Amino acid sequence: MSHTMTFALPEDADQALLVGRVWRDAPHQGPALVVVRRGRVLDITASGTCMADLLDRDDAVAFVASVEGEDLGPVEGLLANSLRDTPEAPYLLAPCDVQAIKACGVTFAVSLVERVIEEQAGGDPARAGELREELQGLIGDDLSRIVPGSEAAMALKAELQARGAWSQYMEVGIGPDAEVFTKAQPLSAVGFGRGVGLHPASEWNNPEPEIVLAVDAAGRAKGATLGNDVNLRDVEGRSALLLGKAKDNNASCSLGPFIRLFDERFTLDTVRQARVSLRIEGADDDFMLEDVSDMAEISRDPLDLVRQTLGAHHQYPDGVMLFLGTMFSPIQDRDGADQGFTHHVDDRVTIATPALGALVNRVDRSDRLPPWTFGIRQWLAFQARRG
Repeated sequence: MSHTMTFALPEDADQALLVGRVWRDAPHQGPALVVVRRGRVLDITASGTCMADLLDRDDAVAFVASVEGEDLGPVEGLLANSLRDTPEAPYLLAPCDVQAIKACGVTFAVSLVERVIEEQAGGDPARAGELREELQGLIGDDLSRIVPGSEAAMALKAELQARGAWSQYMEVGIGPDAEVFTKAQPLSAVGFGRGVGLHPASEWNNPEPEIVLAVDAAGRAKGATLGNDVNLRDVEGRSALLLGKAKDNNASCSLGPFIRLFDERFTLDTVRQARVSLRIEGADDDFMLEDVSDMAEISRDPLDLVRQTLGAHHQYPDGVMLFLGTMFSPIQDRDGADQGFTHHVDDRVTIATPALGALVNRVDRSDRLPPWTFGIRQWLAFQARRG
């Protein structure tokens, strides 16, 4: 198995309960539900039509551990098919289907400071360095110890307001209410190996590597995967009201490679203690950026984010894929002094953590990537053809 293929799977893949979705050309052209067992990919679509149904099962762990299916070959072959410039069926899709795709923002102190910088820079990357120094001098760079909504947080809010330094990003960063927004529409996310899209108008952007919880309709976190919450810093920096344009574009959300179900080996505590790595490799300039973040530095517990998303106040009958937020806002100069980081077309982005494997995507413009055409109506028509 190649290093890339090994790296794409959890370090304990033989014990991991991995579920996902693949595109097949035959016997019916369309998506199939799969599990990975003993290094083989099994199509279990005959036993369940969609991922949302599987995650809703009370016996999901036992079901995935024992369900039979059509053998599609070794998982290494599936991963290799997915990494081709033109994917060869069967290849990986995003592992979710009809679930809502939501994301939490400003859940790490570092990302909080960077969001404030974007806002005050008005989308101009050249002002970021100076503003970063000013803000860190004023509020410090260790906000991770402040519990959002606590008395200490409210005291800091009052002090910053008095100094004229308060921001709407501070409100969701240390206030009682988390930022939860719609990242992408059901069935629109791309999977392992596919291109991720940048709006062609953006000149300051970055990947946002995150752990994503797979939450069922009852609000129970049933598993996790990796995600790239692609972000346009210049667009959101002009106005937070442009969040939809900054976040939701063709292929601007990637998930995968698989959902790993929670069991006795892989739990929410594994997520809480995870270290998530980011690697960006430039194709046209030999640029390289590598970094690691600790989920232990998140300011809001993952279950608190779930409770703020689902509950008596808001139901999601098909479940939710919930991005937990990122502490990455790359600031390494790439195209010149004080220009910070921005993507180039064909950058290769790898997001990884040992318990979940690695999500690999290349970067392109949203208007040059294949358009999203397989929506809910097409999915329903496919189910009808399958019978």
